[in-house]
Amino acid sequence: MKKIIALILALVMVFALAACGQSAAPAATASEEAAPAAEEAAPAAEEAAPAAATVKIGMVTDVGGVNDKSFNQLAWEGLQALAAEDSGFEVNYLESKTDADYQTNINTFIDEGYDLVITVGYMLADATRQAAEANPEQKFAIVDDSSCADLPNVACLMFAQEQCSYLVGLVAGSVTQSKVVGYVQGMVSEPMNLFGIGFITGVLEACPEATVLQYNANNFGDIAGGNTAAKDMITKGADVIYHAAGGTGNGVMNACDEEGIYGIGVDKDQRVELGLECIITSAMKRVDVACQDISKAVKDGSYTAGVHMYDLANDGVGIAPTTEAVPAEVLELVENAKAAIIAGEKTVPTTTAECPAFTLG
Repeated sequence: MKKIIALILALVMVFALAACGQSAAPAATASEEAAPAAEEAAPAAEEAAPAAATVKIGMVTDVGGVNDKSFNQLAWEGLQALAAEDSGFEVNYLESKTDADYQTNINTFIDEGYDLVITVGYMLADATRQAAEANPEQKFAIVDDSSCADLPNVACLMFAQEQCSYLVGLVAGSVTQSKVVGYVQGMVSEPMNLFGIGFITGVLEACPEATVLQYNANNFGDIAGGNTAAKDMITKGADVIYHAAGGTGNGVMNACDEEGIYGIGVDKDQRVELGLECIITSAMKRVDVACQDISKAVKDGSYTAGVHMYDLANDGVGIAPTTEAVPAEVLELVENAKAAIIAGEKTVPTTTAECPAFTLG
């Protein structure tokens, strides 16, 4: 009996050990151990890298407004084009109805954390300086003014507007039949005077016996006043009129169209912009390119203060396509003059002393 009981216990132990061996889980391999860790890491790897910060550019117009068909509009179009091609930019503008708006508009962009504030026109110089001195960490750019060039946070976007004005002056002096040419300026200042000095120099080189009628509108947004001034010149015999007067100049060009004489636009191709057949060419000033350049510099970290000059040599200024009213020989004259200026063989006057026929200064 004892032997039988011992045998039964031994068999029970054998079956128990076999059952335990069958239920034991196999040891995990190294790759299997790594799998959960990889799965946990996968979401982190799939997470996108933090998006680059958007560069915010704010533009403040002068009283000519953003739809002046001239340099305010051109500056804004340049920024819009930049934002369209590079989503890393956010661009906005604030329009100044009076000079009392300048400081308020600038401060609005500063308070909203904009990376660069661009002020358009020398009339914003005082407001720009005040804001730049009060906010030394804020970057600024100003169009058509160099009085803030001493400040470490203001880039002054300047143009050799005397050069492009000289070229259209050659055109005006060459095509005038009455030998009476008109010039309307938006306001008297050193930057604005360059337009008149260059233009009159070109007119008198092409037609030494010409008379150049001159008018200071003292306003960049007076379309009616520009129209009246141009018609007065036309009654005095002017058959070509050039303007450097922002929105006021739209009235000048309308008068030329109404009276059937030649007009010469400014800043952008105003024949295309205004749709007026009377406009035979325009003096081009690439404010759009300058605003794009300084904005890109802020984004890539190459922003520098001081004067940034745009001229014929770097295509910062130029002359718009001309119409059939400008003969081939006149175009050749213009191209030769342009080449001479770029080569340093010719310098266009920039002071009233060098151009005494300019009387507005």
